[in-house]
Amino acid sequence: ICQQLRIALAEAGLEEMDVVGQPFDPNWHQAVSQQPTADVPEGQVTQQLRKGYKLRDRLLRPASVAVAKHLDPASSPEATQSASAS
Repeated sequence: ICQQLRIALAEAGLEEMDVVGQPFDPNWHQAVSQQPTADVPEGQVTQQLRKGYKLRDRLLRPASVAVAKHLDPASSPEATQSASAS
């Protein structure tokens, strides 16, 4: 029954938004947190916490996401430990 409902909603134009790896867009995403990282560019979605939905091209619910923040080497735990050890 669940699968039939999903198929019917998809045929009506309902779309789940998969946003991990995309640049943050406040029109489609709701930023819930920032994640310091050096692996991905700043402002890119690193984690989707709640799915977003759109009906055709209209937003029904924004995706709740975590956004990458530039990792400051001076504030990293390793730098803090080495500075306190000297």
